[in-house]
Amino acid sequence: MATLKMKLFCIVLPLFFASALAIEAHWRGFVPNPLLAHQGGFGFSFDHNDHTPTGGFHLFDEAQPVAASKAVANDPAQPANAAAAAAAGDAPAQPDFPFVNNRGAWELLLQDSGVSVMHLNLLPNNKIMFYDAAATHISNIKLPNGECLPWKNDQGVVAQDCNAHGVEYDIATNKIRPLKITTDAWCSSGGVMPDGRFISTGGWADGIKSIRYFTPCDDGKCDFKDYPDTLNAERWYATQITLADGRLFLAGGRHSYSYEYVPPEGQKSAGSIVSELLDTTTDTDENNLYPFVFQSSDGNIFIFANDQSILFNPKTNRQIKKFPTLPGGARNYPASGMSALLPIELKEKNPDVIPIEVIVCGGALKEAYAASAKPENRVFLPALNDCGRMVITDPNPQWDKEEMPSRRVMGDMLNLPTGDLLIINGAKAGTSAWWQAEDPNFTPHIYNPKFPKGQRFFDMAPTTIPRMYHSTSAVLPSTKILVAGSNPNSGYWFAPDVKYKTELRLETFSPPYLDASLDIHRPAIDAGATSKKLTYGADFNIQFKVNEADKPGKNDFKVHMYAVPFTTHGYSMNQRLLSLAKKDFKAVGGGVYSITALAPPSGNVAPPGFYLVFVVHRGVPSQGVWVQMNQ
Repeated sequence: MATLKMKLFCIVLPLFFASALAIEAHWRGFVPNPLLAHQGGFGFSFDHNDHTPTGGFHLFDEAQPVAASKAVANDPAQPANAAAAAAAGDAPAQPDFPFVNNRGAWELLLQDSGVSVMHLNLLPNNKIMFYDAAATHISNIKLPNGECLPWKNDQGVVAQDCNAHGVEYDIATNKIRPLKITTDAWCSSGGVMPDGRFISTGGWADGIKSIRYFTPCDDGKCDFKDYPDTLNAERWYATQITLADGRLFLAGGRHSYSYEYVPPEGQKSAGSIVSELLDTTTDTDENNLYPFVFQSSDGNIFIFANDQSILFNPKTNRQIKKFPTLPGGARNYPASGMSALLPIELKEKNPDVIPIEVIVCGGALKEAYAASAKPENRVFLPALNDCGRMVITDPNPQWDKEEMPSRRVMGDMLNLPTGDLLIINGAKAGTSAWWQAEDPNFTPHIYNPKFPKGQRFFDMAPTTIPRMYHSTSAVLPSTKILVAGSNPNSGYWFAPDVKYKTELRLETFSPPYLDASLDIHRPAIDAGATSKKLTYGADFNIQFKVNEADKPGKNDFKVHMYAVPFTTHGYSMNQRLLSLAKKDFKAVGGGVYSITALAPPSGNVAPPGFYLVFVVHRGVPSQGVWVQMNQ
């Protein structure tokens, strides 16, 4: 009998502790992630500042026996008026909804984009700017009304170019419209200005000092207005960003080791500022073009080139800080790594300097360009497979390294509406430039920056289309990812014997958060009842509909604000995602809810301009709504 009692005790005691742990986990909102358990750990996600459970990417290999939403809602330990407490904002955050065996989906949108999409920018009227180089005088679409533009060949003979080298893509109709660009925007920079106009800066040949303006329209009559020879320095492979005060800042370009500010429309540039960073980081094969540039929350500008980075003061026009070297190889064109800011977390009361963390991933060895440059003996060295993260606002910032699941050069890195990052496109060997890369990287990765190191990357469903040199991507208002471009050739090459043809097909990638099973939980913003013009530090309202059965509470939602980037050559300029503070949450009735959010405190955190706002309900994002952050 004593033996039987001991056996029962040995069985019951572990069950008791397991139950206690399960209750504790539920109480804190933890949901074990089987995928991460297979990789050697559980998928618990914490906020780095206050150690509370947070959202982000959670991938489940199999259905859970109890749905996460019901596990909390039906917990007998919860008070009877749990719904009322949730509506009042008193309830803790419920766990994110699980994605069951979903690694994303691909869809072909359009067979022919007209031009190879070397440059891409989503506009505030939900149309997208695509353009290519004009240097080859070739595309797959003609200028409208039989128009042609004159140009001179190497012998000085005047010829006619009747091809369009830019198009406007309409998301709603899935159609393109040819645009006329009168100077060559090959390898240029650009972005959406604070007033909503699109601006393109620099390029090649007659466009190397040009500034081009495009005012979005809905009648199909708008086109570029070009101001040649306006910039002070030649800006071929330069970077452009919007600063806290709304000015546009340019960095670099081939043989242009300097910075300058874009002048007002119709005026000439006032001059350039010599850059020690760009001068000293130029290897034999450069590796410092298209530098990574970000507005920091302290008012200064972070600039990264090759493997070095600095802080630049735009008021004194002086370098004020140098950061540690990021070891491993080169990260900028033609080594072409990727970089982004991690989501910026805002509170009702923020510190004087809000933490800003930069991530840099991939790239190539410094000698990779030279190794792959000789046609008779090309050697494609393996791309880099590491990432470095650094909090640039820390008093003593240091790079924190980790490894990606695969090697990647010429990839794109996008901030997703959920707060995760998407790594997509590129190759596993070689560098940027015509014919100088091999082994396309077909598999995207989602990166959750809040998971423990070693558990942050998730392989997604692969595409079947190589997206290598001159490929691009963008987050759409629908939260799908548009994927375009790829042309590692010196012209438009479609012959059967071409290994990597000029790519004109447009695709979308749907991340797992677009799983149809999650639609019942997806918020839908009422654009008409949501504030459109925001003022720094002021409240604004967002009204949306969501499933009442989910018993939503204030802490189940995140409000994310996304600055849409200009993307080319693996870098998305101006991109940032902010997680806003929520002040009030209330039920309007009939499944309609309202959140009062707090706009960013200053242009140092959110430069003026147009942003997409998303409401994220336990990991499930709404479609985006445009707002304007006023100066």
